[in-house]
Amino acid sequence: MTVQNSAALQSLAGRMDPDFTLGVAAAAFQIEGSLKADGRGPSGWDAFAEKPGSILDGHSPAVACDHYNRSGEDVALMRELGVDSYRFSISWPRIQPDGRGAFNSQGLDFYDRLIDQLLDAGISPMATLYHWDTPLPLEHSGGWMNRSTAERFAEYSSAAGERFGDRVAQWVTLNEPVSVTLNGYALGVHAPGHDLLFNALPSIHHQLLGHGLAVQALRAAGVSGGVGVTNLHSPVRPATGKPGDRMVARIFDTLMNRVYADPVLLGRYPKLPLVVRPWFRSMGKISDADLRTIHQPLDFYGLNYYYPVKVAMGRGTVSVPANNSAALARLPFHEVGYPEYETTGFGWPVAPEHLGILLREMKDRYGDALPPLYITESGASFPEPEHVSGPIADTKRIEYLANHLSHAIAATSPGGIAEDVKLLGYYVWTLLDNFEWAAGYSQRFGLIHVDFDTLERTPKESFYWFQALSRARRA
Repeated sequence: MTVQNSAALQSLAGRMDPDFTLGVAAAAFQIEGSLKADGRGPSGWDAFAEKPGSILDGHSPAVACDHYNRSGEDVALMRELGVDSYRFSISWPRIQPDGRGAFNSQGLDFYDRLIDQLLDAGISPMATLYHWDTPLPLEHSGGWMNRSTAERFAEYSSAAGERFGDRVAQWVTLNEPVSVTLNGYALGVHAPGHDLLFNALPSIHHQLLGHGLAVQALRAAGVSGGVGVTNLHSPVRPATGKPGDRMVARIFDTLMNRVYADPVLLGRYPKLPLVVRPWFRSMGKISDADLRTIHQPLDFYGLNYYYPVKVAMGRGTVSVPANNSAALARLPFHEVGYPEYETTGFGWPVAPEHLGILLREMKDRYGDALPPLYITESGASFPEPEHVSGPIADTKRIEYLANHLSHAIAATSPGGIAEDVKLLGYYVWTLLDNFEWAAGYSQRFGLIHVDFDTLERTPKESFYWFQALSRARRA
């Protein structure tokens, strides 16, 4: 008996509701390549990747997986995989090169073809409007530190909604605003490469304002699909019971989770301990009008879950995956590990039970204000060869996905710790091995192996496991 027809797989499939969505997720900048083709403009990530030392081993995103020229092949693989839905992102600079003004017909046509290919394959499109590729002219004007970027984002969202709104089933406005602020503006390890620490906080408010304006724009465009947002969320725990560790855990939880979700779901920013309020001075006074704009009714909320976080008071290491951040060493707290767990190729703890804990925390915090949820990203990288001659036996990835799915379903089933949470689906990160941001091509998350020399796609054993799960669930 193989993992594809195991009793465990049959049991997992049998615990899913008939309408539970199984999907895969990807991002334009990580897979498309063709950065200068057909009128696409440069993004902040194009410029960042060209800076020496920004990307591990000098890897370039110029080709990536060549999805721009191979979308038909990739949709055929998704059809073979048997997924219900594909979460992809629309490249803002591909359809609006300057981030303002004219739209690029060739870029719009590409996503028209992709959406139609998905629908022809019986795959529901979930479109993310922003997965980090800010048009470079807007980045040069301050990017998300500039309030006007939120207004430009609304104009772009309106155009996307008008063009694709009759066929996209779900819309995600922003992907992981926490990662944009923390890695891009505060620590400098992602584009645009600024190390502003707490002075980066205005980028939070401007992203959330852009989200609210985009929701309004999509609804005004008459899109037929649901509208939501997605963020990276993690349960945060203190390293010890000491008051200092408890305090910094609360601060980090606010910075990673609540400062994004509270305004979106409750219409207000969280209250801060008096001792840290000076750190948030750069946010300035937030108007009630802005909060009303941010606090839009949503059809769903997306959680990207990878691992829990544990923090301790005091400065720590400067190392982050695939890069170094001098700014990180200046923070008054640091992350500590979970030695009891195995780790992924990125060094992240594999802790599926914390996904159920996260779901419980979300419901406790937001109650009836919490919309139905999707797990919009969950997956893991593991060391794998660059070249293969057949399917990789990626057993650890299969175990990761099986355990995370199992815990999510158990937590939200009758008698589970989050039984009052409506969980709509689970999207695997990711379909293809891809350009993993500052880590270049060193971290392979895909269900499908990509040879970055030949661009040959080879499904891994996890692909066939997920295929079998999808078929068993339907049966």
